[in-house]
Amino acid sequence: MSAPFTQRGDPCGQMLQRLWDYLRSEHEGVLLSPYLPAFCAFLTHVTFCAPFLVLDHLAGVSQRLRALRISADEPPPQLRAWLKCLWKIAVQYLIVVLPASALLQISRSPPQLLERSPTSWQLFVDVFACFLLFDTFFFFWHLCMHRFLWLYRNIHQQHHQHKIPFALQAQDASPLELLSLLLLAQISTCLVNCHPLSQIVFHILNTWLAVEDHCGYNLPWALDRLLPFLGGASHHHTHHRRHNVNFAPYFTHWDQLFGTYSGD
Repeated sequence: MSAPFTQRGDPCGQMLQRLWDYLRSEHEGVLLSPYLPAFCAFLTHVTFCAPFLVLDHLAGVSQRLRALRISADEPPPQLRAWLKCLWKIAVQYLIVVLPASALLQISRSPPQLLERSPTSWQLFVDVFACFLLFDTFFFFWHLCMHRFLWLYRNIHQQHHQHKIPFALQAQDASPLELLSLLLLAQISTCLVNCHPLSQIVFHILNTWLAVEDHCGYNLPWALDRLLPFLGGASHHHTHHRRHNVNFAPYFTHWDQLFGTYSGD
C-alpha cells in the first residue's frame, strides 16, 4: 500500500509513513486495545532479555565473557534464577498490572490514529522529550522510595533483593512499582503530546535501556559508551550495591545536581 502522504527530502520520514500506514490499516484494533501498553511492556522486556540469558550462560564457561561482567568475581545467574524471576514477573503482570493498566486506558479518551506519521525529526524530538520527562519523574519517585521507609518496604524493596542485578530483574518489582513506572511513562507521552508512533518507539527504547541498565555487563557497544551523558549499566549497578546514589534511570544530570551521583 502506498503512502497517502510523502515527506519530500526525508527518506526516513517516508519509511515512517509507510510503516504507520501499515499499522493503521492492518493492526488498528491492536493499536486501540487497552491491553496494549502492559502486554507490550512484558513482551518487549522478555524479548530484549533473551540475548542476555545466552550471554549469562556463555559467561559461565568463558573467562573472556566473564571479564565483561561488572562484578567479574561473581558468577552469572543460573537458569533457575532466570526462570524464578520470569514466573514472578508474569504472575504480577497477569493478576495486577494488565487489568489495572487496561482500566486506566479505558478511562482515557482513545488515541487518535492520525493519517500522517511523524517526520524523522519530530520522532526524535518526541522520544527525546519523553525520556527527559520520564527520567525526571523516575528520579524523584525513586528518591522518595529510598528516603521514606514505608515506601521502600512496601513498594521498592522487592526490586533490591538482587544486589547484583541481571537483565530480567529490571522488572522484578512489586506490582505497585510496576504500575507506577507504566504510569510515569504514560504521563510523559501525554505531556509531550507526541504522535502514537513516537509513543511506540519511546516505550520500546525505554524497555531496552532498562534491560541494559540491569544486565550486569560493561559491553563495548552499550549506549552509554556512545552517549557519555547516559549512566549505563555500571551506573545503575552501583545503585544496587550502595542504595544511596545514582537514582536516575538513564541520564546523570539530576544525580549530579542533588549530590547523589557516583562514578564508582
